[in-house]
Amino acid sequence: MKAERVLTNKQKAAILMMSLDVETATSLMRGLSQDEVENLTIEISNMRGAHSNQLDEVNEEFHNLIKAREYIIQGGIEQAQKLLESSLGTVQAKNIMDKVRSLTQVSGFGILKKADSQQIASFLQKEHPQTIALVLSNLTLDQTAKILGELNEELRNEVVVRMATLGKVSPSLVSEIEEVLTNVAEAEISQSISSLGGTKSVASVLNKINTVTAKQILEFIDQQDANLAMEIKRLMFLFEDLLYVDDRSIQRILREIDKKDLALSLKVADEKLKEKILKNMSERAQEMLKEELQFMGPVRLKEVESAQTRIVLIVKQLEENGEIIVAGRGGVEDVIV
Repeated sequence: MKAERVLTNKQKAAILMMSLDVETATSLMRGLSQDEVENLTIEISNMRGAHSNQLDEVNEEFHNLIKAREYIIQGGIEQAQKLLESSLGTVQAKNIMDKVRSLTQVSGFGILKKADSQQIASFLQKEHPQTIALVLSNLTLDQTAKILGELNEELRNEVVVRMATLGKVSPSLVSEIEEVLTNVAEAEISQSISSLGGTKSVASVLNKINTVTAKQILEFIDQQDANLAMEIKRLMFLFEDLLYVDDRSIQRILREIDKKDLALSLKVADEKLKEKILKNMSERAQEMLKEELQFMGPVRLKEVESAQTRIVLIVKQLEENGEIIVAGRGGVEDVIV
């Protein structure tokens, strides 16, 4: 007899949603973030049906989790443990309580994902940099980038360094964060965290920040830890790094980016980069770009940086899709053959 596969949490959520009537499911969806809705929709689309036993198990687990949380609210964790043991037995009660503890460890992060970046920055700036690093590592990249932009330079630099070196999170630190967040957010079930931040996370965030700020942060990190800065730079892609991209990839990138963004981004670009871009364009396109640059009036530096950031994001997306190869800054591993 073929054993039933073990379901992931996402698959359980999809099965639970599919078991509800349309009105109830829609109501639940309204309480989810955009990312959660998208992930859940994808999981439901991929679901090829579920065995009746799985449906019963998922509904029972969900019911027990809700019951456990109600017990905790009424009498605390110890009381909840005793009540569950009396109805479910010691082993099952322990499993349910372990899940409840992990799900409620970071309950405040979900509400922060829906908050305004300025409000979050104002709330966080009085906290310890390690606390801020942990919180930001749980938010979306866009939010993290905006919040970092709101912090003063000294605090921002310190937080980014801590994000880059953040590894396993101790229970005591999670408890500290939870205590802070309960002042501004209601408890919300979220996924447990165990490994956060790191150089890849910081590189992704810095790619979304304007070029000037990203460079300032990298310079500060380089002063603190040259190897750490080098690793982050290796994972990053800055607008000027287009100079290291092969011609075929440049041509692919040019097909995706907005012509106005291209002209804006080259407003203050190095001449070598301008030449590289132009040589990968048709004569007609070259003439149009040169004309656009020639007659472009004064523009805010912020607009130029925003255009560069949009192009960088397109480059990263094409790279992730395997459509282009982005070389780094000359390391052996980045040699293209």
